[in-house]
Amino acid sequence: MTIVPGSPEELAEALADANSRNKRITLLGHCTKGRMGGVIGPSDVTISTAGLKTVLDYEPRDLTISVGAGIAYCELSRILAEHRQMIPLDPPYSERATMAGIVAANTSGPRRRLYGSARDMVIGMTFATMEGKLIRTGGMVVKNVAGLDMGKLMIGSFGTLAAIATLNFRLHPMPAGTRTFVQEFGQVADAMAARDAVLKGSLQPAAIDMVKSGGGYQLAIQAGGSPAVLDRYSRELLRMRALEGAEEEAVWRGIREATPQFLRTHENGAVLRVSCVLSEVGRVLESLPASASARAGSGVCYGYFEEAADLIDVLRRPLAGTSVVEFAPQAFREQAGLLNTELWPRPGNDFAMMKKIKEMFDPQGLLNRGRLYGRL
Repeated sequence: MTIVPGSPEELAEALADANSRNKRITLLGHCTKGRMGGVIGPSDVTISTAGLKTVLDYEPRDLTISVGAGIAYCELSRILAEHRQMIPLDPPYSERATMAGIVAANTSGPRRRLYGSARDMVIGMTFATMEGKLIRTGGMVVKNVAGLDMGKLMIGSFGTLAAIATLNFRLHPMPAGTRTFVQEFGQVADAMAARDAVLKGSLQPAAIDMVKSGGGYQLAIQAGGSPAVLDRYSRELLRMRALEGAEEEAVWRGIREATPQFLRTHENGAVLRVSCVLSEVGRVLESLPASASARAGSGVCYGYFEEAADLIDVLRRPLAGTSVVEFAPQAFREQAGLLNTELWPRPGNDFAMMKKIKEMFDPQGLLNRGRLYGRL
């Protein structure tokens, strides 16, 4: 049974009804993250926020917007582009991913280095609780008064606490122009040296990514700003090939959508995410499969495994960072415990507090059971 509420009130009512009858709930949007996080457990009812796709309040001059949870990132981006504004989260599955799903999974992409993540862009939200209440937190101004922001608990919670109904975002103006600089390297050490030169300089690119493919490494750097700013990048990155327009967009679309493209062609494939210090990016990339990439300016690396089972040996040996199996087939995630393999980092000392928060929001443990990396 799938319920698609058409308003926040209907969403709250659906949750309260299921809770009152002790029904297990699967909460989703367009289900682009079915292979992400913990195993999707059996449930009695599915509630989709995909019907909540209205722009509720948009003030271009204030650089703020309020939208329904189910609006897709690509659709919202098109609306904002008419006013030369943006929410530069760059999530994978950007054509179908809903804004609530992006926030609930805390996904982001190449431009996180300059603009930050959902925590930096969400300024308010409304969420529905299992009791059927609508809780509003934050507001429609970029700076709110200090205090407990319950909305922050929802970011990265994988829908295990409550159902996001609406979201308020701070917006960023689009730069006057963009230009991307790419260079191929045969050795990772040379690619890292080129990256280090940029990090140590005065330039502030929006994105610095590295792609490992075919035995080589491609460094891609995106700059934004006025023609004078872009020309300065061209002078300082003289050895790199400059791209603009459709060619530039194709490079970043390929980087942003690398995970969806890989998983579409590898049914049993898996994606490992490794977070490390900047100095270890090269070493991590070398240790990952032939297909891998990195947010080389922020220290997040991704390895693409054609068979999820190939992850076992990698997970059992120490890597220079914190490893998380970001995407994997459901069957593999179900069997991981039997293989005595941890797919996700062990919870820290704050896990007891996380459990208490879960019990506060969902005392019966009915909502998206196990989705938060199998822990909650």
